[in-house]
Amino acid sequence: MKIGVCSANSGPYTTPARLRALAGRSEATGVESIWVSEHLVVADPRTPPSPMEPEAPILDPVTSLAFLAGISSSVRLGTGVVVLPLRNPLVLAKALATVDVVSEGRLIVGIGVGYVEREFEALGVPFSDRGRRLEEHLAAMRAIWTERRPAFAGRYVAFDHVQARPNPLQEPHPPIVMGGYAPAVLRRTVREADGWYGWGLDPSATARYLSTLREVEAQVGRGDGLGALEITVTPPEAVDPTDAAVYEELGVDRLNLMLPWSDDDDGITRFFDEVVSPLVHAQAPHGPAR
Repeated sequence: MKIGVCSANSGPYTTPARLRALAGRSEATGVESIWVSEHLVVADPRTPPSPMEPEAPILDPVTSLAFLAGISSSVRLGTGVVVLPLRNPLVLAKALATVDVVSEGRLIVGIGVGYVEREFEALGVPFSDRGRRLEEHLAAMRAIWTERRPAFAGRYVAFDHVQARPNPLQEPHPPIVMGGYAPAVLRRTVREADGWYGWGLDPSATARYLSTLREVEAQVGRGDGLGALEITVTPPEAVDPTDAAVYEELGVDRLNLMLPWSDDDDGITRFFDEVVSPLVHAQAPHGPAR
């Protein structure tokens, strides 16, 4: 099982010094991937379901990964997740392809439909059709990434007679990971994605969702060219190797650990020494992370 760390672009992880420290410790420890999250705007004042206080900084995820790509050499870089309906798909596809190229093929593209209606209102995007927008935006991104003469005609986006090179380094494109729990999201994941991301799930909840995903796959089948669905889970709290073994037995392929929300420079050192390193070492007999 792979070990990643997440939310590496918010709160205390929003300075060049902290990001350099994070990248260095991740690669030295053998972490497989670093993930960043997204809220283009946040509600002020904060009201549920918004998870962020308006004073808390959060860096743009794609820009953050470009910075991390330049200060790392082996760790994979994931968006966990970009709210795809809020993005122009061609602009985003260009930015993500750039990250994949400058990182030499280390990008993982995590996407979601979003769940904070006020964010959609602020950006002028209807909240009610976000699922259809995600599907169309993803199809448009795949077209510009992979087609010799890219063209797409949909309800929300249409283009032809254009190019946006370079294409991503990974072929046919970086792996697509979908986050979310609604039945429509799980169906879409099975049909369209290389992986699924579950946030804040204990083993019991993980087992329920993985059972549902297996049922959905039996009903609708995997999309053309897709392999086995890779499962990524962020536990609700710190885990030790025994806990990690439970997730692995359930079928989890990657544990994404939430970074400690602390301005203490020693905090990240303790986290990697006491939490991350034992997990990475426990997984070593199963083979390399990448």
